[in-house]
Amino acid sequence: MSFLQEFKTFAMRGNVIDLALGVVIGGAFGKIVSSLVANIITPVIGVLVGGVDFKNLKLVLKDGETPVTLDYGIFLQNIFDFLIVAFAIFLFIKALNKFQKKEDAKPEAPAPTPADIVLLTEIRDLLKK
Repeated sequence: MSFLQEFKTFAMRGNVIDLALGVVIGGAFGKIVSSLVANIITPVIGVLVGGVDFKNLKLVLKDGETPVTLDYGIFLQNIFDFLIVAFAIFLFIKALNKFQKKEDAKPEAPAPTPADIVLLTEIRDLLKK
């Protein structure tokens, strides 16, 4: 088998295509959640904590011509973004699993026929004979 044929076989496997679709959809979903965090949730939290902007929090280690700072606010914001993204993905997966369970559920067996109906059916069949 030639190198190109091996690559084609590898690339066209269902798992690889599913993974590629997952990465593309995950990237788009990540942008939506990041926008939600940056444009909706963070401003609301900023108002609740008195207008503090996390991104501007820093510790100045050396002041002067070339200041040295620890921008811990950006780090806190990234942690917050991660937690929101992780929670959104958790909710999405939970809803997806719930949907799949409904889809995979087997129909229930019909209820057993009551004894009086069985007796009447037998009487009917005997009368036909």
